[in-house]
Amino acid sequence: MLQNTGKLAGLTLFVTGGSRGIGKAIALKAARDGANVIIAAKTAVPHPKLPGTIYTAAQEVEAAGGKALACVVDIRDEQQIGEAVQKAVDKFGGIDILVNNASAISLTGTLETPMKKVDLMLGINLRGTYLTSKLVIPHLLKSRSPHILNLSPPLNLNPVWFKNHTAYTMAKYGMSMCVLGMAEEFRGQIAVNALWPRTAIQTAAMDMLGGDGIGKQCRTADIMADAAYAILSRPKDYTGHFVVDEDILKEEGVIDFEQYAVQPGHPLLPDFFLDDAPETLVKKMEEHGATPAFKPPSSSAAPPSSSGPIESTFDVIRTVINEDVVKTTQGVYRFDLSGEHGGVWFLDLKSGSGSAGQGEPPVKADVVMTLDSNDFTKMFAGKLKPTLAFMSGKLRIKGDMTLAIKLEKLMSRMNKAKL
Repeated sequence: MLQNTGKLAGLTLFVTGGSRGIGKAIALKAARDGANVIIAAKTAVPHPKLPGTIYTAAQEVEAAGGKALACVVDIRDEQQIGEAVQKAVDKFGGIDILVNNASAISLTGTLETPMKKVDLMLGINLRGTYLTSKLVIPHLLKSRSPHILNLSPPLNLNPVWFKNHTAYTMAKYGMSMCVLGMAEEFRGQIAVNALWPRTAIQTAAMDMLGGDGIGKQCRTADIMADAAYAILSRPKDYTGHFVVDEDILKEEGVIDFEQYAVQPGHPLLPDFFLDDAPETLVKKMEEHGATPAFKPPSSSAAPPSSSGPIESTFDVIRTVINEDVVKTTQGVYRFDLSGEHGGVWFLDLKSGSGSAGQGEPPVKADVVMTLDSNDFTKMFAGKLKPTLAFMSGKLRIKGDMTLAIKLEKLMSRMNKAKL
């Protein structure tokens, strides 16, 4: 871990979305220097699925050596932000650092994204970041160590990062555009930078998106906290940078990155929006002796039967579905396959003991997956990781993303059945 140097001692940080995850990790890192931290987030009472509240986070900040102020803030609400900023100034005498961490995500296509979700993402990611910055900047201009740090990616205009989730990318890039503009607008007065992880980070959001087993492919939020600390410890002329966590920590002399791994030695899942294509990442990881979790294994699957590879796949699917699988899944899937073995297939995991076969599902599908028939076979045989297929555009998903994630568990059962 990057050692604390005391450079943030006595400084005041305003952290949005600071009740859990990366935001809380950054808050605790600063607290170990003796910083003052405003935990600005919505969670005032325990969430049924997500850990932590603004009050438990504040307690952890103080236990780590800092001073804390918990504020209930929906960053879409100008009055709530304004009141929290004023409370911070009244309690600590000013604000030195703003961490725009709060964010909303929905990895869905244009037709599958309700406008309520679009408004939520644009309202929190883009407008919320802009609005919070606007209200905090007058106080940053009075600071000797003024920083704005947005948790947002480099502005990569490769269409692969737009086509599967245009609304999310627009909203997230809005945060990055705030960095691009404000860094120039306040050059010489306030440092404005962005930070993004090289790999997936284990957070409650990632657990919800990735399902069981995703954690071992992630790093902990500590790497983002250390990277943020490195940025915030630099002078205000360090501005306008789109920083990747691993890169700045290498500059700081960190060599051992296994210390940040949830499961040391396990291949890591690359994060969205970075320049490397998934195939290039596979090659780079192999050069360093890793076997990526999303790389096709060297062993081959059993040869398909004369009835064809898709029917053979469904033969195995039928052997692993049962009432327990139906009870825990409760979803109907439709597969629109193109290419050599194209056609429509279904998997009903909502009724009875489940059923699967060719043609339209018996009821309206909850999830529609569109991909090449050869990629379908590889995916269910464990030769193509669904996450990689989705990120690279090989797999398009319409409908309930939570149910789509549950399907990966079935794939694991099939691999054990030696598809």
